[in-house]
Amino acid sequence: MDRPASGSNFIRQIVEADLASGRHKRIVTRFPPEPNGYLHFGHAKSICLNFGLAGQHGGVCHLRFDDTNPVKEEQEYVDAIKDAAKWLGFEWGEHEYYASDYFDRLYQFAEALIKRGHAYVDSQSADEIRATRGTLVSHGILSPYRSRSAEENLELFRKMKSAAFPDGAHVLRAKIDMASPNINLRDPVMYRIRHAHHHRTGDKWCIYPTYDWAHGLSDCIEGVTHSLCTLEFEDHRPLYDWFNERVAEAGFFTPPLPQQIEFARLNLTYVLLSKRKLIELVEQGHVAGWDDPRMPTLAGARRRGYTPEGFGLFVERIGVAKADSWIELGVLEDCMREHLNDVAPRRMAVLDPVKLVIENYPLGTEELVEVPNHPQKPDWGKRRVPFSRELWIERDDYQEKPEKGYFRLFPGNDVRLRYGYVITCKRFDGSANTLYATYYPDSRSGTPGADKYKVKGNIHWVSAAHAFAAEVRLYDRLFRRPQPEGSADLNPASKKIVTAQLEPALREAKPEERFQFERHGYFVADRIDSRPGAPRFNRAVTLRDSFSK
Repeated sequence: MDRPASGSNFIRQIVEADLASGRHKRIVTRFPPEPNGYLHFGHAKSICLNFGLAGQHGGVCHLRFDDTNPVKEEQEYVDAIKDAAKWLGFEWGEHEYYASDYFDRLYQFAEALIKRGHAYVDSQSADEIRATRGTLVSHGILSPYRSRSAEENLELFRKMKSAAFPDGAHVLRAKIDMASPNINLRDPVMYRIRHAHHHRTGDKWCIYPTYDWAHGLSDCIEGVTHSLCTLEFEDHRPLYDWFNERVAEAGFFTPPLPQQIEFARLNLTYVLLSKRKLIELVEQGHVAGWDDPRMPTLAGARRRGYTPEGFGLFVERIGVAKADSWIELGVLEDCMREHLNDVAPRRMAVLDPVKLVIENYPLGTEELVEVPNHPQKPDWGKRRVPFSRELWIERDDYQEKPEKGYFRLFPGNDVRLRYGYVITCKRFDGSANTLYATYYPDSRSGTPGADKYKVKGNIHWVSAAHAFAAEVRLYDRLFRRPQPEGSADLNPASKKIVTAQLEPALREAKPEERFQFERHGYFVADRIDSRPGAPRFNRAVTLRDSFSK
């Protein structure tokens, strides 16, 4: 699915200039997740940008898993990432790749750099390497092993590959510049020994490439033209180019090489988008898994009732910038409302029910009231909702002593039952949890003369004899602070479960079917917990405006 690449932006201008100049005949981008967690809202921005940009310019976007760390990666994450990207509406066809597909070639490139004097085997410990790397105000210290000959380095590197050494005994480092002001260029590690089972390559390898070494060269292998990444990789760009250029000089690639372009990551208020901190929330049991509807993961968003179209609208609306900034969570919620308002049929649901008895309504009588499925879409037709003497209404639709400006039920006041009759409130019996009223038989909505009843209050209802009880989860923001730092900032009221009374049509709701519960917001039948005839509903977002008194 081709989506707008967030309108005109500096990245699109670069791409269009490269096409116009003939530098590239076809645009190739890539979305390169590490399979060590589930995709979050920030990834949605990157997915829409990479796939949208390529699609709009007749190019292609690759899905590539940067699976260079076997200790943290699992097939579960690979599957979840693919599911999330497809849910957003994007396809990559045959262009599904893995960095592990290139392990043999990456090893070949590394040997070429060793032979050309651009890499060496360092036998210092990880702590020693870290301690001698220097700081922002002091140069790094040359490794005592930096002067090894190419022949000795090659022999040691091949022994590393053949499992002759334990973890941590040696690493392969690039020989660049230990005095560089960019710490990333101070002889970065290219390979480390790690006797660990890889989810795709099994036990074939005991040395694994670092992300910096594998990432740019994977781009080269795949012919990526524009490698888009977030701003935290800006300082890595010189290293990205250095690796690619050295391997190209060895005869493996020809220019133009991939161009790394950085853009601002998504910073969203009341949301954490740190994969490490999200993993902590899951592992410490603060949430019920990666797909908990409160989680800022795409799996959680899907379960909550957010839509792919809402994310597409959000990405288009916030645009692509070079500088970091904070986006209000309300912008995302508004985008979801905007799409859900257009696609969600309306239904009536009472979340905090209290019984209403219409005393003068004939006993044993019931009727069907015609109700529009969507007030702005007459072509969606109407449904017939049962009406009877006993109804469920919202508890807060009654006040014994009404506050100023309250137009709903209180003793002696008239209100209209939405799509039904005008009633007069009589009394409330607290011991029976029941409200009593009378109705005007000639006041039914849509019938001749009904408009003579002028009332300010209009409330929804469901017939007690026909409604069914269902679990409804009311979700709020997971964190209580606009810029949360971790579990200490969790919102204890982020989830509330109620037993609601729903109109009969909702009983057959299918998993992931979305509705607007009138006056309450947009809800979805839970894709995991719903059963035929017994749906459970999650609230995606509330309505834009609170219910008017």
